[in-house]
Amino acid sequence: MRRLPLELAWPAGDAPLRAASDAWGLLPEELAERGIASGAATFTALARPWRWVAGRPDLSPRLLAALDAIGTDLPSIERTERSEDGSVKVLLRTGPDLVEAVHMPRQVAAGDRVTLCISSQVGCAMGCSFCATASMGFIRQLSAGEIVGQVLAVLHALGPRHPGDLTLVFMGMGEPLHNLDQVARAVRVLCNPLGLGLSPRRITVSTSGLVPQIAELGALSVRPLLAISLNATTDEQRRELMPINRRYPLAELRAGLERFPLRARERITVEYVLLAGVNDALVDAERLAAFTSSFAHHINLIPFNAHAHAPYRAPAEAHVDRFARALAEQRAGLVTIRHSRGRDVQGACGQLVRAYARSGRHGGQHAS
Repeated sequence: MRRLPLELAWPAGDAPLRAASDAWGLLPEELAERGIASGAATFTALARPWRWVAGRPDLSPRLLAALDAIGTDLPSIERTERSEDGSVKVLLRTGPDLVEAVHMPRQVAAGDRVTLCISSQVGCAMGCSFCATASMGFIRQLSAGEIVGQVLAVLHALGPRHPGDLTLVFMGMGEPLHNLDQVARAVRVLCNPLGLGLSPRRITVSTSGLVPQIAELGALSVRPLLAISLNATTDEQRRELMPINRRYPLAELRAGLERFPLRARERITVEYVLLAGVNDALVDAERLAAFTSSFAHHINLIPFNAHAHAPYRAPAEAHVDRFARALAEQRAGLVTIRHSRGRDVQGACGQLVRAYARSGRHGGQHAS
């Protein structure tokens, strides 16, 4: 396993990617440029997994052979763990490495929907003290094809069959803005109307606070929603929890969020993991309300999902409710409490990879 010190972990291309010509990460015109005569029709066959036959796109042997020369290895599902709440933790192998996704069905007034949480890196360089993935260190970036491949492999296995029922969140393993070039390409592929045709408003990218890359994300022509993982209300506290704050302190982060170009009725999601006795005092609620007062936002409180690699615990439910009420009293806008899905199947990102690696069944050079 390769760990990078924080100060060396910024360039988007600082670790090898799979071949840039990987077919799953190419747009229709790029397939045509690589000699696939029916690039648009081939892209549709690749990107709509409910039409696949025997686990592969329904294409002629000639086209499949041409695509195999570009690269059509999908991430394979190594293991699934189904939770009592209906969510499924999915362990995927891509090349020699293991990554995680979480498939979370939910019922809404219009019918069944699915939120799919996916990974953007193998491991993570950010070093957040409460995060299970951080304990792996940074291993490598995922290519756009590997990111798209995660989505398609899970949809093929678990649904939904209609992309209009899918919401996608980059909240799995890794820091998406540390791999922005490949994440942005994956978003363009996933939103292309000839394929899944997802709306960018149904895709959320969560960051620990890479301020320059937040600006780059805001300038994308196909731009997803933004979520910021905040988790502390003073610079001293946030430096302890999230080393990124040494480089981009709270004032600089807030200025970056204020500059982010929001569309009509759009909000920035502010994720706040509640750690008992650390960041859950009522004064923290007051400071959190003040931090978010200058931009349109939605505060999502997340009681800590305990795991063996961090010395924290979640506050009692009554304390979480008091914290939420204190925010409401400060007129902090929309406040919700997110109870983590899949707690009984190691729902925190990175837990399943590490458990599987310890069992000796990983077979790969990086998943240890």
